[in-house]
Amino acid sequence: MNLLSQNAVGSPSLKVIDIFCGAGGFSEGFRQAGFNILGGVDFDPQAISTYAKNFKDSLALVWDLKKPLHDSPSAAMLMMRGVDVVVGGPPCQGFSIAGKRNAKDPRNRLFEAYFDILKEEKPIAVVVENVPTMLTMGGGAFMKELTSRLEILGYHVQIGMLTADQYGVPQKRKRVIVVAIDEKRSASRFTFPKGTPVCITCEDAIGDLPLLDDNLGADIQAYQAPPETTFQRKMRAGSKKLTNHWAVQHTDKTKSIIAMVPDGGNYKNLPKELWSSRKVNIAWTRMRSDKPCFTIDAGHNHHFHYKANRVPTVRECARIQSFPDTFIFLGNKTSQYRQVGNAIPPLLAYSIAKSLKAVL
Repeated sequence: MNLLSQNAVGSPSLKVIDIFCGAGGFSEGFRQAGFNILGGVDFDPQAISTYAKNFKDSLALVWDLKKPLHDSPSAAMLMMRGVDVVVGGPPCQGFSIAGKRNAKDPRNRLFEAYFDILKEEKPIAVVVENVPTMLTMGGGAFMKELTSRLEILGYHVQIGMLTADQYGVPQKRKRVIVVAIDEKRSASRFTFPKGTPVCITCEDAIGDLPLLDDNLGADIQAYQAPPETTFQRKMRAGSKKLTNHWAVQHTDKTKSIIAMVPDGGNYKNLPKELWSSRKVNIAWTRMRSDKPCFTIDAGHNHHFHYKANRVPTVRECARIQSFPDTFIFLGNKTSQYRQVGNAIPPLLAYSIAKSLKAVL
């Protein structure tokens, strides 16, 4: 666990706490926008180890938010420093298409953690991120309840559906964003950031990274080629070595099947007898080099590099999520994939943070 540094405590910038922080995608975006990240809370120790590694001046707390946050002495100390903005992406398994979409899923009630903090700390703003089906789950009951309770607490609520590739992220990832601002403390109205039609492709994002055709990589390795695009240069800024770039070791049979799928192809490019070899409709799908990537998942190994005959590495997934190369992921490989896939893309969070900062 990392305690707050004097520099962080003395910072005059708006103070943020990241709930359900995971690796820290929200925190990274808000940090880039100039917010002071007080700390992050998550129940996953491996994700928190990553958070602590990358936010050394912040509190990184392992805590199950089904229990009141103020039961933790460390969290109580954190709250004493004052919280201006609460951000977070509650577990989406109860809402997502990949999950069971059970309206009674207890994980959906983790929204209560937000309200515990709002009632106690009365922050200026709260930002919630989740999957698109959150809007319609339970006939819209979850969103209606969230909005109603925020309004009762005196917040003006706005809801947006943002697609990450419109905000500098090389990925077509749609997310619902809820922004609530205390009416009494900020008269200005928040507006969601405008997107841009200029999209970054998969090759733009990861084309400079070693293909690892003849080896599985190493824990820390040198870059083998200079950056070729603006996005690559941005991701590599301040990074001297390449980390988290290990290839998954596939069987020869798996690699031979992947090799049959062209750039941007899928299982329909395979012989029909192989179509049912994996029981999901996204199986054997390659990235398309000249388009933004499809949504990066939490590591189910059904998606493949547009050129190499393997799943993307953790670093390639992190690039597609817009994590800078200086951001290091800890934990076992399965956990690293999950941390990356569950995060909000930092550049999307950055765009939201800049718009929020303008009205606060």
